[in-house]
Amino acid sequence: MIQNDIIQKTADYIKQEFSGDSSGHDWWHICRVWKNALAICEQEKADRFIVELAALLHDLDDWKFNESADETPQRAKAWMQGCGLADPLIDRVCEIIMHISYKGAQVENKMNSLEGFIVQDADRLDAIGAIGIGRAFAYGGFKNRQMYDPDSPPNLHATFEQYKNSKSATINHFYEKLLLLKDMMNTNAAKRIAEKRHEVMLQFLDQFMREWEGG
Repeated sequence: MIQNDIIQKTADYIKQEFSGDSSGHDWWHICRVWKNALAICEQEKADRFIVELAALLHDLDDWKFNESADETPQRAKAWMQGCGLADPLIDRVCEIIMHISYKGAQVENKMNSLEGFIVQDADRLDAIGAIGIGRAFAYGGFKNRQMYDPDSPPNLHATFEQYKNSKSATINHFYEKLLLLKDMMNTNAAKRIAEKRHEVMLQFLDQFMREWEGG
């Protein structure tokens, strides 16, 4: 099977798997990550096939929706094996998927490849800006979290366990993650895009607090 056919087959599979999601991790999120990753890949001259596979499969084994303690992305791995891909390529894609997620403000980023940096940037770009705001509240509602609690300040988590087990309000999420992502981008292309999206979030938070106080 040629690479273009594998990518199209994978996109069709992921669209079917995520079409009913209401947490902000739906097919359209993955589609945007895919498109952003391709755009950055063109500038960075990375391996397009690996970037596309990792972008399309990056949420299939997401820890937020899977209880398994095994970090290996088993579903993504099985899919690629079913497509007849070679083990070294599968390993490269799985390595990206394992390290793509944000795991806390003070937790080291263990991504170690250009293709991984690109997909990670594309995923993080979709977490900020206007769409990032919408996704934050969609996920907060999905997890039954408060919109805002003035008596519960944000926490810059030092470990993945702290971050994973946090139940804080959605507004805290901006200070615990979203506002930090601008300075965590890996590629120059993503850094430029992030600047504008970061400003959108700052303006939103300023207006939110004014309205919260009755202004």
